[in-house]
Amino acid sequence: MAFSLGPRAASAGYRLAVFDRIGSTNTEALVRARTGETGPIWLVTAEQTAGRGRRQRSWISPQGNLASSVLEVIDTSPAVAATLSFAAGLALEAALQAVSLEARMRSPVSEKVTFHLKWPNDVLAGGRKLAGILLEAEMVAHDRLAVVVGIGTNVVAAPEGMPYPAVALRDLGIDIGAEDLFRALSEAWAEFRAIWDMGRGFGEIRRLWLDRAAGVGQQVSVQSGPSTVSGLFDTIDKNGCLIVATSDGTRVAVSAGDVHFGTAASIGAT
Repeated sequence: MAFSLGPRAASAGYRLAVFDRIGSTNTEALVRARTGETGPIWLVTAEQTAGRGRRQRSWISPQGNLASSVLEVIDTSPAVAATLSFAAGLALEAALQAVSLEARMRSPVSEKVTFHLKWPNDVLAGGRKLAGILLEAEMVAHDRLAVVVGIGTNVVAAPEGMPYPAVALRDLGIDIGAEDLFRALSEAWAEFRAIWDMGRGFGEIRRLWLDRAAGVGQQVSVQSGPSTVSGLFDTIDKNGCLIVATSDGTRVAVSAGDVHFGTAASIGAT
């Protein structure tokens, strides 16, 4: 099966660039934006060799996993654009629900899998990392903002030797192809991107995201550089910051960091 857009994505004006193998779909999207590409366009590959996650961590996507990026050049501030990552999380969770349902219909013995969104940009299955999202933005011609949302999902294989447990859809008994997942993702992105509506709909995105969030009300530790904030995961605010209720009664807004829940929270990030 070849990669293709879903009908809703196509009708919304999205285009598609497919690569057999590429270093990074995010890098390619930014290069195109600098040379005049305005999108909206998806870039997707069957194999990514030099992908990256947050804080320049590597994200290698072997043959069979899904590496994809969507580029849009929009008129908004970087702060508002940053909240688009929450819409991306919702789109990916919806796509995963759709393909897992199809897989269960084909194989009734397979069990239902619940997916959760981990602040700021991961998708978990059974507490293990299934997917990651990386949003990058830079100003281009005419003072417009090029926003690239990279979405990487472990479809057939999960990385080993990482500082966190990871899992692939195949490990969960969800036997689908990256092409199936991408088609569902392009459809869901069109839906949640429309709800987000240049940030005007972030209130609804925030509500939906919290309904699917991992760890709300639980003990959490957030490490950002040398500093760590610990307490209870209260909510996310109107800017997408994580609100931690500390033991002394204060509520601390955290804009970036590595989140650890439960017993890991008392150990700290690695």
